[in-house]
Amino acid sequence: MAKATPEGWMARALQLARHGLYTSDPNPRVGCVLVNGGHVVGEGWHRRAGEAHAEIHALRAAGDNARGATAYVTLEPCAHHGRTGPCAQALIDAGVVTVIVAMQDPNSLVAGRGLAMLREAGVSVEVGLLEDAARALNPGFIARMSRDRPFVRLKMAMSLDGRTAMASGESQWITGPSARTEVQRLRARSSAIMTGVESVIFDNSRLTLRADQLGLEDGEAIAARQPLRVVVDTRLRMPLAAACLREPGRTLIATCSDDAARRQSLEEAGAQIVVLACDRTGRVDLEALLRYLASQESCNEVLLETGATLAGAMLDAGLIDEMQLFVAPTLLGGEARPLFALPGLARMAQQRALHIDDIRAVGHDWRIIARPDNGA
Repeated sequence: MAKATPEGWMARALQLARHGLYTSDPNPRVGCVLVNGGHVVGEGWHRRAGEAHAEIHALRAAGDNARGATAYVTLEPCAHHGRTGPCAQALIDAGVVTVIVAMQDPNSLVAGRGLAMLREAGVSVEVGLLEDAARALNPGFIARMSRDRPFVRLKMAMSLDGRTAMASGESQWITGPSARTEVQRLRARSSAIMTGVESVIFDNSRLTLRADQLGLEDGEAIAARQPLRVVVDTRLRMPLAAACLREPGRTLIATCSDDAARRQSLEEAGAQIVVLACDRTGRVDLEALLRYLASQESCNEVLLETGATLAGAMLDAGLIDEMQLFVAPTLLGGEARPLFALPGLARMAQQRALHIDDIRAVGHDWRIIARPDNGA
């Protein structure tokens, strides 16, 4: 139970918001706690897009006890009509007298308008309580709204000597079951899983969310929402028999090829093709792809699961926001495949700096969470 303090009640709202970690996409994860007379009278969180927002669930739970209450909300209440009505107006109509918000909504449709609506109605408003924790809960939604591209999280499994596969391409399995469960949970929270065509050719990965590996009670319901599968394939080399083309959900192939016949064959096999501009190297423009995923697919978080070439290109372009590196206590040797392809690094001054946020054991393996120094 949260402590009877503003910080404690906001911490409870954040805890509630986390219930939507795997289900609220493409909407943000939001929690709300209503307090009246020093007691919690209503709680709620946003479960799925198109359904009631966190504030509405809390108001329904509180009933008449909402009048005179204080609302603790992890994100600014909306002020616009979407698939649901404006939550700011619902709080006003219910007689809530104070609204404490962790962070302002970066969505231009809201962006302070909800706060203004509340203040104009005479509601006392405070912003910024546990803001860092609220921002950490929705990195993808914030990225999509503020910079027009998703939050990109790179996942790679490697040996202790930094190798990801044997020279032949064989890679299953470097890490153990606990690490693979964590990877499934990363997939579950993501809007899309992105890889390069080489990874599909060598591994024939399904790129799917597997309920039996999630280790969650509601795994079946979570796995029903399969993330979009995105394959970067400059020259349309995707095998027509690729396993991911036969899985539930969609497989999108990003290319800059003008081969109409090959495109038709892949579409008939179940793929969706998007043709983008080439970059200066003649490959798919990766930043343009991310902007497409944000604007056309409403992708908040993209999980990059790929080989050294695409991983290196994304890192070199400053497009990776976070790395989750699973390190197994094993050695694959110098002939095995490296973590990143970063050609042109000849001097120590050219090394790529990382900021380590967390290191912890996951079963018999280790997980390193790091952020590249992208010059931000």
